[in-house]
Amino acid sequence: MNLIVTKEAANWYKNEFHLENGDTLRFFARYGGCSNVQKGFSLGVAKDEPVDIATQTKEEGITFFIEEKDLWYFDEKDLTVNYDATLDEPTFMIE
Repeated sequence: MNLIVTKEAANWYKNEFHLENGDTLRFFARYGGCSNVQKGFSLGVAKDEPVDIATQTKEEGITFFIEEKDLWYFDEKDLTVNYDATLDEPTFMIE
């Protein structure tokens, strides 16, 4: 599985989460919400320290990661995080 975070999305997270260079942000499976990947679950995001990294990428000084225990959610697909300027929020593509 690959994790891709665009520069624009990384900058949005830096502003919204008040992140500084060297900080880490985790994408994870959370119960509830809706998803086209796993019924009854959705994608969560949190400033967190890595424990068991399955995949990671670094953009704009921030390390974005997914842990091994959350890989099942992505069903062996890649996650791309883009930024939608019209909505002023990130978008997620899992394919």
